[in-house]
Amino acid sequence: MKIGIPKEIKTNENRVSLVPAGAEALASAGHTVLVETGAGAGSAFSDEQYIAAGARIAGDADEVWAAADLIVKVKEPITPEWKRMRPGQTIFTYFHFAASEQLTRAHMASGAACIAYETVELPSRELPLLTPMSEVAGRMAVQEGAKYLEKLQGGRGILLGGVPGVPPAKVVILGAGVVGVNAAKVAAGMGASVVILDISLERLRYLSDVMPANVQLVYSDRHNIQAQIATADLVVGAVLIHGALAPKLVRREDLRTMRPGAVIVDVSVDQGGCVETTRPTTHEQPTFVVDGVVHYGVANMPGGVPITSTLALTNATLPYVLKLANKGFRQALKTDSALLNGLNIINGKITHRKVAEAFGLDYHPAESFLD
Repeated sequence: MKIGIPKEIKTNENRVSLVPAGAEALASAGHTVLVETGAGAGSAFSDEQYIAAGARIAGDADEVWAAADLIVKVKEPITPEWKRMRPGQTIFTYFHFAASEQLTRAHMASGAACIAYETVELPSRELPLLTPMSEVAGRMAVQEGAKYLEKLQGGRGILLGGVPGVPPAKVVILGAGVVGVNAAKVAAGMGASVVILDISLERLRYLSDVMPANVQLVYSDRHNIQAQIATADLVVGAVLIHGALAPKLVRREDLRTMRPGAVIVDVSVDQGGCVETTRPTTHEQPTFVVDGVVHYGVANMPGGVPITSTLALTNATLPYVLKLANKGFRQALKTDSALLNGLNIINGKITHRKVAEAFGLDYHPAESFLD
């Protein structure tokens, strides 16, 4: 099979979807790996390293897309890339279709088979390809939040961990999944006063046994959310519903109850955000202010630490890439239920129920396309 690795073109996206070690594994299995020149540069991998691993270097993106049976990316194809997609091609990347009807319809029109990292789901409900980037984003959320709490960055002017004689900042985390737990670990480690809200009592009970004393666990409902964010310095949105839009837990009117200069980092932005006033931003212009509250909505946060993120992501994705390449996508999906859950679009049809529901479009079971 021919596997294509285009250079990511989303603003300030420096990750790459395959490292030289992965190229070597695919080449050793008899596949052709075509890497766009400079694709790995942002993650400190040179064209020469890919060549030494057995890959071929393509001069431009058009060459990669035209030749490849399987395209492996980090982020969803954006507008300039849509014309390159074609029927019979398989695209394996983060898509987050439920957040954009335009993106969804563009991929339906392409005729390609679209397998989304974020909906590859094990029987245990674990999301193995979302987890590593959720870990990075959760930890970065506190790092970025601490920066934008500085007065010169538009924040309240408060140090996250405080100092002796001065209380620390209060960090409120909406959601106790992978993002939320990683955010809590970093915030607690920096000495902040941390509150995690979640609707799962089982999850809260578990976290009460493993989190340090400066982390409080609170059941998530409308009243408790309002009460906690009113005294928060930093709010981290860490809500995920598999494949669907995030619920709006913080409304526009709630901002008026928050402290001027408080910061919201909405990691759920890829799925539409769990704060009503959130909108996607970039690493170049990461923040905006609504009603005196600083909003950070970078949709590819892990792209800010590309070496760490690329290694963490490709550790998780390579086994699935090998399976798709070795078996072909139909056989791979037939024999791996987790990968089958990842199929979102094929032959112009939506095969993920939550994506179809997001736009009132028809849903077609993925199994019906595998014969």
